[in-house]
Amino acid sequence: MELTGKIEKIGNVQEISASFKKRELVIRTEEQYPQPLMIEFTQDKTSLLDNQTIGTSVKVSVNIRGREWTSPKGEVKYFISLQGWRIQGADMPEVPSAPKTAAPAAPDLSASGEEDDLPF
Repeated sequence: MELTGKIEKIGNVQEISASFKKRELVIRTEEQYPQPLMIEFTQDKTSLLDNQTIGTSVKVSVNIRGREWTSPKGEVKYFISLQGWRIQGADMPEVPSAPKTAAPAAPDLSASGEEDDLPF
């Protein structure tokens, strides 16, 4: 899924544990009712935010992650997070796919002088 908006905040890298780190990005969508969206970048993806600046329009590729949590009172709650894995300028063109190779043309047998007796 892709989200577009302007960067409002770029957080610092947070070392959650010795083997896990994350960094938060907040973008504001540019639609009739703009929404501030917090997107987490984890592990090696935290470096994708190094060259980003506040106020820039970006397109962010995200995965939606959900989790269940049970409170000490036994109440079950559900949470959703957006996990970023790619970010690019919103005006940047799409990366072109590999060029398609043309299929070889069928030989023209009509000029060979042979009569075609196939039923189709």
